[in-house]
Amino acid sequence: YILGTETAKSVSETTRLVESALKSNGFELVGSYMPAKDKTRYIVCFTSNEILAAVKKIGGIRGFAAAWRVAITKEGSKTIVSYNNPKYWGNAYFQDDFPKVKSYYNKLAAKLKKAISAVGKFNGKEFGSEDGEDAEDLRDYHYMFGMPYFHDVVEIKTFKSHKEAVATIEKNLKSNKNASKVYKVKISGKELTLFGIALTGEDGESDFLPTIDIDKPKHTGFLPYELLVKGKEVIMLHGRYRIAIAFPDLGMGTFTKIMGAPGNIEDTMTDLTK
Repeated sequence: YILGTETAKSVSETTRLVESALKSNGFELVGSYMPAKDKTRYIVCFTSNEILAAVKKIGGIRGFAAAWRVAITKEGSKTIVSYNNPKYWGNAYFQDDFPKVKSYYNKLAAKLKKAISAVGKFNGKEFGSEDGEDAEDLRDYHYMFGMPYFHDVVEIKTFKSHKEAVATIEKNLKSNKNASKVYKVKISGKELTLFGIALTGEDGESDFLPTIDIDKPKHTGFLPYELLVKGKEVIMLHGRYRIAIAFPDLGMGTFTKIMGAPGNIEDTMTDLTK
């Protein structure tokens, strides 16, 4: 993650400034929400021409990269504005194809810096992994031996068509008690639709986020969780990859405390396809 800026303003006021700055710099806002029902946190989700161009160029499961996040988190007397580090997540999700889309991510990084600088004095400090992760490690990342890689996706369900899959998820999101839609991003010209899902049930964000997000600055931008419709297939990143890549410094003892989270997330996503 990147620490964008710090302010003494409230979360709500800072959020309004962030949304205005993103729009003014050419980003398309696609959704926002309060993760884990925590009033000290808020997330603004967006996409842009650069992000979508990168996804279109490679396609497939790179659809998971179609949306980005700025997180607003109250920590003590300060409100922290942070966002997902383009270099980190770009290498993790595009792997050996990242050089082909690096120029898009460089433009994304520059636009984000400009946007957040309009909210407050830009900091730019990278955080989230004390020793850092180099590009090669990220492209082949897994938490430890036997754990899943990026491409080890969970195949939820296959439908007769992309349209049917999207419509089913949309319908179920209106009534599901354990999930709600934060955003939907359709990649034009591709049968790729990415959903950002708030995990609102008792086994969701409010259960596992306080256990794993224990460092400062907070990793609020880890959420929401994604569900991707790729062609006729509905897939999600494995929890043991998706959570680990967002919290690479956590020890096994901490992860053991949320051992049930990956399965609970999969159950929720499966319910959305019924």
